[in-house]
Amino acid sequence: MILAAAQTKPKRGDIGSNLLDHYRLIALAAEKGANLIVFPELSITGYERENAAELAFTKDDYRIDHLKELAVDHNITIVAGAPIQNESELYIGEFIIFPDNSVSIYTKQFLHEGEDEFFQPSFDYNPMITIEDHKISFAICADIDNPLHAENAGKKETSVYIASIFFTPNGIPNAYRDLQSYAQKHKINVLMSNFSGESWGYPSGGKSAFWNNNGELVAQMNDSDSGLLIVENQNDNWMSQVIIN
Repeated sequence: MILAAAQTKPKRGDIGSNLLDHYRLIALAAEKGANLIVFPELSITGYERENAAELAFTKDDYRIDHLKELAVDHNITIVAGAPIQNESELYIGEFIIFPDNSVSIYTKQFLHEGEDEFFQPSFDYNPMITIEDHKISFAICADIDNPLHAENAGKKETSVYIASIFFTPNGIPNAYRDLQSYAQKHKINVLMSNFSGESWGYPSGGKSAFWNNNGELVAQMNDSDSGLLIVENQNDNWMSQVIIN
């Protein structure tokens, strides 16, 4: 199994430009044989609160049609973030787009302070997927601040815990501490994807990373570049590659 974490520099509210960046990185990950690529929190729009409703996507939004085509063409699962409107509720969510052209949604369960003014938390959309016998669970940003989230993933026999985040440089040490702890405590591999450029007027901390299920940091990106962190499982050993692009 080969997994890719994308580290991107979103353009605020520029959905078209951000999607082009997604397409480019998906193609690059596919060239490396990736089975799955994950993008940061709200990757398609950049992190937004006040403007999220006007940028929001629906589950069947036409703007993800090309992502669906790429998933099919490259036989890759794509995890891309957006504000998602479902009936009257607005969620911080992500699309999980499969090679068979189907789509699932994960929604953030634990919100940061201030997000609840614009978004609803939800436990209703929490899919687990399987790739090559590895059970994969998902998290978005503040989900990783709550130990219960990773604990629940561990109880479901998760093999890989994938976190899409927007953390500033000041928050990265805490993210690393918590994710390393979860990997070690719950015996789960952890893949984390973060922005490396400014979003919502704040700097992003980058340093997308992967920990094995012993809690060992296998690989990380720097805090400034965009590109891919690729990890490959070979007989329960993880090999890594960083591609700056």
